[in-house]
Amino acid sequence: MSGELREELEKHLKDLNIQTTCVDHPPVFTVEEMMPHLRGVSGVVTKNLFLKDKKKKSLWLVSVRHDRQVNLNELAKKLSVGSGNLRFADEAAMLDKLKVGQGCATALALLFDEDRSVTSVLDRDLLEGGHPLVYFHPMTNAATVGMSPEDLLRFLEHTGHRPVLQNFE
Repeated sequence: MSGELREELEKHLKDLNIQTTCVDHPPVFTVEEMMPHLRGVSGVVTKNLFLKDKKKKSLWLVSVRHDRQVNLNELAKKLSVGSGNLRFADEAAMLDKLKVGQGCATALALLFDEDRSVTSVLDRDLLEGGHPLVYFHPMTNAATVGMSPEDLLRFLEHTGHRPVLQNFE
């Protein structure tokens, strides 16, 4: 399944004329496992968190620099959710909305959020930090794909997900 989804994603990127660079690696489930495989890349690697509010009415996909700490209480306040109301969404919700499971959360999966019920939240540094490329999993945790920050923004807007920019410093 993930192979077909990756092919569909790659077709969309190609249709949008988005140039990517890809690093294939063994499946990884944490940033710590992934980083040794990405030592030589030029740019910034991301970590992605799939979150819900306490009442399970709203979903967020938060993409930040891999070395950032994310305080869910502070983020909830910034997103006007209310302190203590953000938590990790379960894998079933991620599979339903983004077509990926644990360890594969990626902003690129927003392509499959057809009803646009997931809000994209981006670390402002990904777009404004001067990075030549930003890296995400391409629907599988056995590869990492880099693209320019401008192309990332164009891709997200094409999927109907204008990202909310936040500072995570």
